[in-house]
Amino acid sequence: MFEVMIERNFSSAHQLRGYRGKCENLHGHNYKIEIYARGRELNNIGLLVDFVELKDAADEIVQYLDHRNINEIPPFDVELNPSAENLARFILERVASRIRDERVQIYKVRCFETPTSVATYQID
Repeated sequence: MFEVMIERNFSSAHQLRGYRGKCENLHGHNYKIEIYARGRELNNIGLLVDFVELKDAADEIVQYLDHRNINEIPPFDVELNPSAENLARFILERVASRIRDERVQIYKVRCFETPTSVATYQID
């Protein structure tokens, strides 16, 4: 099994609805995300996925989230609480929808709110 990973960063604000504590108040993070792809087979030039293609897909999501109040943008405005866990899943699903190669599976996203607090969403 081959695996590749890219890292991206963005800054956003959010507040956790229903939380009892200071995170219920509007606050910001300098997020770091790691996006992992895997597959058993390389293409004809020896790549699992072109890093440029993976970065372009990730950058589209980062631009959507960067310097925004996440609570004000779909699906976090109504449907989802903007927790690191929900962000990780959202990012994985959005990036996966942009990579249209049956050899490649976007299977894990790690979302760091701080250098020591990280949530991971992974599919089997």
